[in-house]
Amino acid sequence: MSIMSLWQPILASAVIVFFASAAIWTVLPWHKPDWRKTQDEEGVRSALRGLSPGQYSVPHCTDASGLNEPEMQQKFKDGPVAYITVAPSGVLEMGPKMGMMFAYTVLIGIVCAYVVSRTAAPDAEYLTIFRISGTVAFVAYGMAFVQDSVWFGRPWSTTMKTFLDALIYSLLTGGVFGWLS
Repeated sequence: MSIMSLWQPILASAVIVFFASAAIWTVLPWHKPDWRKTQDEEGVRSALRGLSPGQYSVPHCTDASGLNEPEMQQKFKDGPVAYITVAPSGVLEMGPKMGMMFAYTVLIGIVCAYVVSRTAAPDAEYLTIFRISGTVAFVAYGMAFVQDSVWFGRPWSTTMKTFLDALIYSLLTGGVFGWLS
């Protein structure tokens, strides 16, 4: 089985997962509480105004040796400790974001196809292809968020919901690959 012979499941799974993702984020309620409003939104906006797009940490320590300084330790004790992503200013344009998301789902389909093409026999049964592609899809869609919870304080509840999303996407991907391979 070659990766090129899997172009149909690559594209079909990308389309199905793209629409499933859109439904999860726009229709289903489970991600709505993942983001909260700050107590003084205007004050926070004012404080962040002027920062160029990028990632910031507060308090900021440039190297590990700085963590031993009493001033820096006190800043961490006093809080808040925050990891901030600043996006470009302007109204969120959904078109480019949706295009990038679709490209991401295609990329995951390609990775699934690669692993299937290297591990499954050309006459492999549905369940074998389902297991391989579904497992790869689950890892690709879900595992990266664990390190955000470990290192950057992302709530574990949010990461668990991302696992649920990844499970849905992986079942869809595995089903499509098993069906069309």
